[in-house]
Amino acid sequence: MLQTRAQASAAARIRVCIWYVAGYLIFSGLALLVAPRDALAAMLSSADYGSIMPRWVGMLSVAMGTLVGQIVRLRIAALYPLSFFMPAAMLVGFIGLYLQSADPLFLVVSAVVGIGVVATGLSMLFGRANNAVSRGPRESP
Repeated sequence: MLQTRAQASAAARIRVCIWYVAGYLIFSGLALLVAPRDALAAMLSSADYGSIMPRWVGMLSVAMGTLVGQIVRLRIAALYPLSFFMPAAMLVGFIGLYLQSADPLFLVVSAVVGIGVVATGLSMLFGRANNAVSRGPRESP
């Protein structure tokens, strides 16, 4: 199946947005692993989480970021929607954690994740529109 220029452009846009997700996961994860207190301060945290829990979260973030990066690198397009739906669902949790703790950390995380969700969602939406246009109108019987 040949891909039109619009479809290729949409796919490239989606991949860039998903690389953003992999990037913030790996970057923040490494920061939490190497310097948990400094990383939390940079994310405007107002609570003391010690150093063990942030390092554990950092390990999970690096692992998830690596997985997302491999999905994009290997162009496993069937898994691209997960890079939208999983962080979108997690946004609800981040807001809930902020409401429980009043720690600005969760607003910062929500903003970073929200940018990725919006960008990926819009790219996927425009990609679908491009696919629908390139297929043309459906014939009716």
